[in-house]
Amino acid sequence: MKFSRKLGATAALAAAGGLVLAGCAGGGTAEEPSQGQTGTNGTSAEGADLSGSVTFRSWSPIEQTTAQMVSAFESDNPGTTIDATIFNYPEYLVDLQTRASSDTFPDIVGLQPGALTQQYRSNLMPLQQCAADTWGDDWQDMFYPIGLEQARAGNPEGDDNFYSLPILVQTVNLWANTQHFADAGQEIPQTWDELKSVVDAMEGNDYAPFLLPAKDGWLRNAVFLQIANNVEPGLVYQAESGDASWTEASIVEAFDYFGRLFSEGIAQEGAIGLDAYPSGANQFEAGNAAMIPLGAWWIQQSDPTKDQSTIPELSLGMEGYEPFLFPTIPGGASESQFVGGIDVSLGISANTENPDLACAVLTDWIAGSGGQKLIDTMNDIPAVQGLNPSEFTSAKQEEIWNTFVEDWLPQVEYSRYFDDPRIDQAVADALAAVATGQQTPDEAAAAVQSVQDEVLAG
Repeated sequence: MKFSRKLGATAALAAAGGLVLAGCAGGGTAEEPSQGQTGTNGTSAEGADLSGSVTFRSWSPIEQTTAQMVSAFESDNPGTTIDATIFNYPEYLVDLQTRASSDTFPDIVGLQPGALTQQYRSNLMPLQQCAADTWGDDWQDMFYPIGLEQARAGNPEGDDNFYSLPILVQTVNLWANTQHFADAGQEIPQTWDELKSVVDAMEGNDYAPFLLPAKDGWLRNAVFLQIANNVEPGLVYQAESGDASWTEASIVEAFDYFGRLFSEGIAQEGAIGLDAYPSGANQFEAGNAAMIPLGAWWIQQSDPTKDQSTIPELSLGMEGYEPFLFPTIPGGASESQFVGGIDVSLGISANTENPDLACAVLTDWIAGSGGQKLIDTMNDIPAVQGLNPSEFTSAKQEEIWNTFVEDWLPQVEYSRYFDDPRIDQAVADALAAVATGQQTPDEAAAAVQSVQDEVLAG
């Protein structure tokens, strides 16, 4: 199979959808379509017919944003149709597993690196030919390095294929409601002791000082990885690769500090029963919490493309929020570590009946008209460098965007994901057991090591 779209990296970024490149939003000018670019006639320069339809299933981008991306591509390519469905994340995992087992895998699928991509690797085609035919042989230079590094996380030794490519990247971090902090006369915590002090000072108000939606395994793992890397940076990944043990003292300590969020009353009562979406997110946006652990994607709440009168007061221009890193742990790293990487990546089914169209959609959503629509909504941080929103609605919104793009993302060293789906699940289960008092930190670490032994044994 040969993908039939050929385009140099710079031209792809500038021409495919009027991207704003490497500067202030609004400062770019769209170029005329260059040779090989898919134009408005629905065919590539080499004559590949892009008519027909493909299916897309994912939990992200959000439904409204996806609709804009679909519309942008279909408008640029008459005769094409994208059948897109966006699920809540837990329901998406069930749907994807069902489709994989029933041989009805979608043409284009949303994925996370590591565990989720590896779970469906046999259902996916390698994408480097698609990328090279679209952007040229130097296509990797377009992306933030952490995104490409994580895209191949968990591949078997010797397998250098990209089974997915990122469209969005992110940091995982905490968010503060700045009004609650101002009213309480508190500063955003930088250390564990400061976190405890702030929570104590905010107790008794009509909001949760620290809202932890711990029902979701993905969020438990994201919080744990921030803690673990603040205790001893990088050790947890050495444990997953077999170069260290999950029962190392520093990893047990990380399990212990996760448990302290519950045992010391930092998290709200009933945290293990609260889901992140929609419940936790809705509570935070309604002003019912002072802090919540989410990530860079929270900036999407201030979507500049929406009717601004419909956006809740706290989210309007991000005026009510401030992102901050998970506090340092006593005896651990002197500064908070950056954890993150890919938010969502896209893969193409190995059995798709329309690979050229699937490739055209995927690459457009990364760095074309659809990609610009995606970033205009601030759904998260783009996977390619130099792509900025067409407009900002406040100085605060732009300041937060620049914090992520210029300051934080280039420093992301540690992944928010595990490579193997069995380890991903084992850690999530162990954290739930610690949170509910069913296991001690030592027992939780030993339980993960038991699964790790099985993974390493093959």
